Amino acid sequence: MDTFLQTTDRESLRDKALAYGLSFPDTYQDAPFRDQNWQLVRVNGSRKAFLWTYEKDGTGQLKVRVTPDARDFWRSVYDSVQPGWNRNSDSWNTILLDGTIPWQDVCRMIAESYDLVTDSPTKRIYEAVKKIPAGHVATYARIAEMAGDRKMARAVGNALHKNPDPENIPCFRVVNAKGECSGSFAFGGAGAQEELLRADGIEVVDGRVDLAKYGI
Repeated sequence: MDTFLQTTDRESLRDKALAYGLSFPDTYQDAPFRDQNWQLVRVNGSRKAFLWTYEKDGTGQLKVRVTPDARDFWRSVYDSVQPGWNRNSDSWNTILLDGTIPWQDVCRMIAESYDLVTDSPTKRIYEAVKKIPAGHVATYARIAEMAGDRKMARAVGNALHKNPDPENIPCFRVVNAKGECSGSFAFGGAGAQEELLRADGIEVVDGRVDLAKYGI
């Protein structure tokens, strides 16, 4: 990523932006209009585009997805960040690659667009679980709340059952509303979650954790 952040060649900014977009996981390049002036970066699976690159009036330009807050922030900071589309200016920003925007901020806007497009309940659940401090636990409902929707507590259980990275997503720190541990097979055998919790400094009594003491 440092290579992308350090570029100073204005003539290659559009190519650098395209390459930076393609550096994110599960992305691919597309030219939907059969016009090589328009090069998009999409996400595999959903096929959603988070970066449009093209040249207009001799200047490279980008279009990126934005939240309302990001939209207003970037437009207020740089004159070269403008509304994205005539009909959908609330969801997109246009970035003029005229050399007035620090390259690291161009990269930041592209990264924000990628994060916005790839956002999903499962991804938010995993990110919430990562925030449980060592020595603490959270309930399914609490994780759902942290992930943006308290009503998807059942989805939390489904996501954690498919945990792709147990070493970095500590799902053993998630318990039910009573502080009870999961079933015997959830973590590789009977009592496995209890052992992990005790190793984490959490007291487990009769398969239950004191939420008042250890809950977040």
